[in-house]
Amino acid sequence: MEPGNHTQIPEFILLGLSEEAELQPLLFALFLSMYLVTCTGNLLIILAIATDSHLHTPMYFFLSNLSFADICFTSTTVPKMLMNIQMQTKVITYEDCITQMYFFLFFAGLDTFLLTVMAYDRFVAICHPLYYMVIMNPRSCGLLLLASWVLSFLHSALNALMVLRLSFCTELEISHFFCELNQVVQLACSDTFLDDLVMYLTTGFLGAIPLTGILFSYMKIVSSILKISSAGGKYKAFSTCGSHLSVVSLFYGTALGVYLSSSTVENSRASAIASVMYSVAIPMLNPFIYSLRNKDIKQALRKLFS
Repeated sequence: MEPGNHTQIPEFILLGLSEEAELQPLLFALFLSMYLVTCTGNLLIILAIATDSHLHTPMYFFLSNLSFADICFTSTTVPKMLMNIQMQTKVITYEDCITQMYFFLFFAGLDTFLLTVMAYDRFVAICHPLYYMVIMNPRSCGLLLLASWVLSFLHSALNALMVLRLSFCTELEISHFFCELNQVVQLACSDTFLDDLVMYLTTGFLGAIPLTGILFSYMKIVSSILKISSAGGKYKAFSTCGSHLSVVSLFYGTALGVYLSSSTVENSRASAIASVMYSVAIPMLNPFIYSLRNKDIKQALRKLFS
């Protein structure tokens, strides 16, 4: 079969999570409710932080940006999935597929870097409390946020540009509910060695370096907490980073599960189901984790509603 130029490709087919017709209304209701909860919960976190002057600190500054990134992260995939279920179609155009893939990679990367920056923030707050406001000044926070956006852009733009150089045949079915990078590359007729190399290098960079930074920060945090003599002091110190640690564990745990399942399970539909956890479920759970375990956020939400 002759490979065709990408300009001749009309569309891809997203097979979704299930092809059984009787399950489509259930999937629509489930993902619509999860999407609404995600947007509402994260928006409330942003509004609570913005309207309460007591929360205008570096930790909550990064948390509000994480909530914004989570809304955008989920919005890159779920609305298109809901529209396809409602219209009973599985089609996504080539241009929309590349755009979706770019923004998915961008906001996934932004989530990763923001979690790393938040770990660094907790490291400074617990290990160097006297210098916290000096180190985490507004200029430093702005630069850390800018660096997160720039690195996320470079990661997503590089992978999207590598896909643009590929040629595709007529077998354009994607066993996923969105245009996942690895599966799109596997559909190409042209040589994908360079694309695979770039994909694995950037994925390794996005996974290994931020995770190393998070682990190093928490090693120092645990070491500092163990030096505190009183049990109350230890609890107070650890409670400031408990929510972040929970989110990091969920995010990296499910992402690692998706990676392992995609490499060991031949059925890519299983990988698609597993990816629902980190791309849809975790952004929905984040507001609950941060609000239920944080007295400042709960107080700010009460003020917002009152």
